[in-house]
Amino acid sequence: MVEKDRLQQFLMNLFMIILVLCCVLPFLLMVMSSFTEEATLAKNGYSFFPEKFSLETYNYIFKSAKTIFRGYFMTILVTIIGTLANLTLTILFAYPISRKDLPYRSGISFFLFFTMLFNGGLVPTYMMYANTFHINNTIWALIVPNLMMNAFYVIMMRSFFTASIPDALIEAAKLDGASELSVLTKVVVPLSKPMIVTLVLMVGLTYWNDWMNGLYYVSDQSLYTIQMILNNMISNINFLSKNASLFGTTKVTLPTVGIRMGIAVIAVLPVMVIYPFLQKYFVKGIVIGGVKG
Repeated sequence: MVEKDRLQQFLMNLFMIILVLCCVLPFLLMVMSSFTEEATLAKNGYSFFPEKFSLETYNYIFKSAKTIFRGYFMTILVTIIGTLANLTLTILFAYPISRKDLPYRSGISFFLFFTMLFNGGLVPTYMMYANTFHINNTIWALIVPNLMMNAFYVIMMRSFFTASIPDALIEAAKLDGASELSVLTKVVVPLSKPMIVTLVLMVGLTYWNDWMNGLYYVSDQSLYTIQMILNNMISNINFLSKNASLFGTTKVTLPTVGIRMGIAVIAVLPVMVIYPFLQKYFVKGIVIGGVKG
């Protein structure tokens, strides 16, 4: 029996090692490719051990350092405001429908689930935000559309409240004279740290990686986020490379392959730095939030 347990443990460890390598190796390959000379990439392809190292990619990117730093500032600002707004609306929606004594609870939940299945489509959505709410070229164009609240996150939070917050605890707080708002802010929210951190990470990543809303609603370059700026860099490089003859030359020497890797590294680096500090809460929140309430 002991030998069988050891074999199972060995196989599980081996499986986890392979899984970790499948996650880590592509990232390492991306980093190494960003430091590889363009000609070497074109000749030999991507490699963990490049024949020639080069900083050409990062030299090109940081020629626009001022623009990149402004993009980082906008991305951080949008991510913070959007995440706080999303988290607030999610909690205020999830807590009432987690209570079994809420009148019309089933009807309210139905409207929430309905938004997961159907939407108005891109054109009506654009017309509503652009013509009715007039968010074009404002910071709200990067925060409100499709991101302010997500039904899936509400369901996760509701499931957490249902599974992890005892009804007896809420009733005891009410017997002590606490209002519904006091119960939520002083009892429920402090006990929901794992789920809240999980949502902060998931919503924050959504805002950090979003560039579609900027593409649809923003033309003012002062509002460009880092994702929009880096996407424009790729588009400009591709245009210059494919239309070299327009500029009186037969070849435009730009890091067209390595630039993609370098841009990916720059975009993901802040997330890689923050994630380890939130990982323990993220795992716990996902597990408990996935319990059916």
